[in-house]
Amino acid sequence: MSDGRVDALLSALTLDEKLRLVRGRADPEGHATGYVPGVERLDIPPLGLVDGPLGIRDRQATAFPATIALGAAWDPDLARRLGRALAAETRARGHDVLLAPGLNIVRVPTGGRNFEYLSEDPLLTAEAAAAYVDGVETGGVGATAKHFVANNQERRRDTVDAVVSERALREIYLPGFRAAVDAGASAVMAAYNRVNGHYMSEHQQLLDGVLREEWGFGGVVMSDWWGTHDAVAAADGGLDLEMPGASPLELFAPNSRGLRAMLRLRLSERLDLDPPLVWRLADRVTDDGQPDPYPFDFFGDPLRRAIADGLVAEATLDSKVRRVLGLYDRLGTLDGSRSDSAGDTAPTVDRDAHHDLARVVARRGTVLLANDGVLPLEDGDTLAVVGPNADEAKVGGGGSSEVTPTRTVSPVEGLRGRTSAPGVTFERGVERVANPSMFDLPGSGLRRRLGRGPDFDAAVEAAADADVAVVVVQDGATEGEDRDSMALPGKQDRLVRAVTEANPDTVVVCRSSGPVELPWADDAAAVVQTWYPGQADGAALADVLYGADPGGRLPVTVGRRFDDYPVAGDERRYPGEHEHVHYGEGVFVGYRGFDRDGVAPRFPFGHGLSYAAFDYADLAVEATGIDGTADLEATALDVAVTVENRADRPGREVLQAYVGPPAAPAGVDRPERELAAFESVALDGGERRAVSLSVPQRALARYDPRDGWTVDAGEYAVVVGRSARDERARVSVELS
Repeated sequence: MSDGRVDALLSALTLDEKLRLVRGRADPEGHATGYVPGVERLDIPPLGLVDGPLGIRDRQATAFPATIALGAAWDPDLARRLGRALAAETRARGHDVLLAPGLNIVRVPTGGRNFEYLSEDPLLTAEAAAAYVDGVETGGVGATAKHFVANNQERRRDTVDAVVSERALREIYLPGFRAAVDAGASAVMAAYNRVNGHYMSEHQQLLDGVLREEWGFGGVVMSDWWGTHDAVAAADGGLDLEMPGASPLELFAPNSRGLRAMLRLRLSERLDLDPPLVWRLADRVTDDGQPDPYPFDFFGDPLRRAIADGLVAEATLDSKVRRVLGLYDRLGTLDGSRSDSAGDTAPTVDRDAHHDLARVVARRGTVLLANDGVLPLEDGDTLAVVGPNADEAKVGGGGSSEVTPTRTVSPVEGLRGRTSAPGVTFERGVERVANPSMFDLPGSGLRRRLGRGPDFDAAVEAAADADVAVVVVQDGATEGEDRDSMALPGKQDRLVRAVTEANPDTVVVCRSSGPVELPWADDAAAVVQTWYPGQADGAALADVLYGADPGGRLPVTVGRRFDDYPVAGDERRYPGEHEHVHYGEGVFVGYRGFDRDGVAPRFPFGHGLSYAAFDYADLAVEATGIDGTADLEATALDVAVTVENRADRPGREVLQAYVGPPAAPAGVDRPERELAAFESVALDGGERRAVSLSVPQRALARYDPRDGWTVDAGEYAVVVGRSARDERARVSVELS
């Protein structure tokens, strides 16, 4: 369809119809997370938006591993495959836009939503983001990059002001979003928080300035749900689509007879209460990470009045409508080339194939942190599986990413299905860890469980009697609140210590949303990090424990304690003071800060073991030329290295190239080294392969507020290794 069709529709729309296209409403069927009602008079159909990124939040769907597990795979091709699968399930449910991927940087190790994000590093995030978006978009669905930008904590996320330098924004927090835009993302979701004094839903400098003018983004900018605060500021600030533009009562009423009755009653209207009674009650029970869902509908009557009063030009509204219609056009919904329901042209979903893909992603995202030789397991080993939740799959965290899985495989089930040993015993040992939900009612987690509680001593005895003990531990994270600490909840650390004392061949499996304390790591025979593995949890775990090379590498730094991280030691940095959180560490996030501060992590960024063994040789680096700031993605260095699997079994290596800069001008601090390129390579036993890595100009550049992107002249060190703290080969290259 040509722009002429969009122009014709725009000229035919009335003011009320234009306003109908820039705010969400309640889905009459109750399935879409977001719903734009369309304009029936002009054959503009409804537009359905659905939550991701771990799976489709509409009835049953494949519960894929958490996004951080995808980041741990260090494989853009795998991210693309996952994007295509999510697109197929989105379309099969009759929706048009997927509210994913999440691209915020893991800045705070206890962040409640870390499991939804890819990593602490901008390059790893950008590479995976571009592939994920490409997979979704080529699958016929609009991808939504969220939450733009600096939404790095859940604590007071709806009001907190992220005070962050332009350099840190450009070098750390924006690259993932830039990559998503360049890959063709249809939409960007503005974050709840403020940045340098302005709510993101009305941040003209970042929405119109950076996103549209600098990056050339022509898609739709939407608010997060109830993340709009002022009609005029949002309209002039660059927001296109207010979501949801409806109250929670309206959103959930299609599926609730009681809510429909409350809407018909209109009690607050009859009593002339503002805010309405229901929001007065809600404000008493919601936590400090949830936005107030009242008032809403800023792009309804308030925007109409602002246009009538001359505060907002109707041409501004026309630009928003044009972009929304452009999204319709891009998805093929205006000319009938695509079905607007799960009908004739919507793809069918091979649930078995998607379950298998979830298993692959979970396996490839598993990180073998430590292993003294107990892994891989022998088929005849007797096993004792211990842990509070080891009899259930960990399908995700709480919040908008919650998925109802099509099936699940627990660690106990997966291991029992894999071994021919006479039995796999299971003992809980300690109380279950709660799997929190943002949708839980207050007090719902206080229900008393009937029957026999867990037996700590029985768990230790079972472990002592088995050849190998497998202890499965986990945290519980949710959107809307940060974790209280990096420690595992409950008495899990005590359980691990007791089991490792009873059985020296103890494997600890950690299912966590991000970094956690591992105080017993040196006592366990092996430590395996599986994040939130999704519905194929136990099957993927059995694959790895019985010899499938996991291939995962840490996308975050695992410190020994919270105080190791760059955000620690100053409440102004986290959780903030007086509604402001100061990003005083600047660009020294994650491993960059550990290096600067001389802190030894428990496990460094990029770390991960293999069942194979790899040698590196013949590192060579060639400079291809620096072309100023014309194209930051242009190749600046060609890196060649030979890697050999000297084991007699296949394995997967992730080659990581880091660049150390020359001395910077006075007053400018640069990280000691930064990830510049990587490649995940599968090698058969004895195989030797030459691998080429391309280092983009951006990896060498720093951002100067006055001069923009700058590549300093001087000697750059190029280090290839297996983590940010590992060095297998080094060369230097002089750039003028």
